[in-house]
Amino acid sequence: MRYTAAMAAPDPRSADQRRGTVTLISGWLILAVAVVTAILPLGDPRHAGTMIGLLLLGAGGLEMVAGSQRNAARLPAMAAGLLTAAAGVLFLAGKWRGYIPAVNIVLIWLVLHSLLLLLATLRGGTSSVRKWTAIASATDFLLGLLLLIGVSIASLVYNLFGPTEYLVASFSWILALSFVATGTMLLEVANCEREGAA
Repeated sequence: MRYTAAMAAPDPRSADQRRGTVTLISGWLILAVAVVTAILPLGDPRHAGTMIGLLLLGAGGLEMVAGSQRNAARLPAMAAGLLTAAAGVLFLAGKWRGYIPAVNIVLIWLVLHSLLLLLATLRGGTSSVRKWTAIASATDFLLGLLLLIGVSIASLVYNLFGPTEYLVASFSWILALSFVATGTMLLEVANCEREGAA
């Protein structure tokens, strides 16, 4: 049987569709992680550190998978996922003595994640992808700033009253908002990938 060159060559549109589908699934799963993170305060606070670690690890893995599908900004996108997974490992491996050590890890993660997304923005493909990557970067930076401002207040409240439900809830919501920004960005990247533009 004879094969023509057209039959032998892979269809770039199907590759774009596959990349877009992988990124789309990753984006929706990260949004699901955001929902779980937002309701974390309803669970047992003794397991909060482990749960946050697992959620960060899962989100980081999904972010790395989605980043590996990118044509533009693949390296910073995958590095952002690796950073998220590494923060999850720190949570899982650490011996927690309360709320404040967790804040420090998340604060550093938010700032570094924001910088990696900014680098991905500068190397991004289409204007739409660049826009949503910039929004995700700015969201993480502002959440980190918000957390930094709140650390001194949280430290005082923690020393006086222990980890109150309000503090745990606000901490979970900050993580959840970051995941929402990342998941939404990946949905837009997926749309562009399926059109062969990312």
